[in-house]
Amino acid sequence: MQKVRKAVIPAAGLGTRVLPASKAMPKEMLPIVDKPAIQYIVEEAVRAGITDILIITNRGKELLEDHFDRAPELEERLLAGNKQEVYDEVVSLAHLANICYVRQKETRGLGHAISCAKAFVGDEPFAVLYGDDVIIGEDPACGQLIRAYEEFGKGVVGVKEVSEEAIQRYSSLKVEPIRDNWFSCTDMIEKPTKDKILSLYSILGRCVLPPEIFDILDHTAPGAGGEIQLTDAMCTLARRDGMIAVDFTGKRYDMGNKLGIMQAQVEVALNHPEIGEGFRAYLKKIAKTL
Repeated sequence: MQKVRKAVIPAAGLGTRVLPASKAMPKEMLPIVDKPAIQYIVEEAVRAGITDILIITNRGKELLEDHFDRAPELEERLLAGNKQEVYDEVVSLAHLANICYVRQKETRGLGHAISCAKAFVGDEPFAVLYGDDVIIGEDPACGQLIRAYEEFGKGVVGVKEVSEEAIQRYSSLKVEPIRDNWFSCTDMIEKPTKDKILSLYSILGRCVLPPEIFDILDHTAPGAGGEIQLTDAMCTLARRDGMIAVDFTGKRYDMGNKLGIMQAQVEVALNHPEIGEGFRAYLKKIAKTL
């Protein structure tokens, strides 16, 4: 069984749901307290044992590359000001993993974005961490999926139960329990109508895929929204070989959604070692006026 050491982070979306904030700044760079969303995702991958990461970008996303690069002038200034701790944190960003980038030349859906990673992945299994989804927990969600892949040798999807209303905006999976929070998945549908819902389990932000997915993507016709949907390709894989669904632990925040961004800000701030205590007192004070 090949070890999962590569990850792909699709971050080519236009961020239309969070305009105008995303007009000039990639939504993946929106901060959660003092770190951009994309950093939480990269750190999760690294904690799960990933060593090589490909971020799929498009025009106007150069800030992502700058964030994980060295910044000599800033570093000099920090050292001159005896800010060693901040300096170490800034420099460490350039050494989290081997990070490279490729541009998705046209926005044709998540499946098309993943197909841009074919040369990077080669013939290895790989993790996919959606650029909109920050998942915070003790045990990295990506690592939970990798363990399932290493046990079963099948593609793995990270899932959560959602409301009937939400399932129609996401995907719906046909699942059967295996043990604990692991399920067998044999079918799925993207953005199902009410009469075609398979279950209330939906893929939320993470999967581990075998390299065969690229051949399937090459033969996947445009689906919902006229785009090449990764879910449609995974559906072919699930029906043919079966997949594993992992109801991962950890709190997921939708960073492509204004409310999700605010929830992430508040909940992370409450646990932040520097501002947590003061922010908690502030919230208690303001709650009295609601």
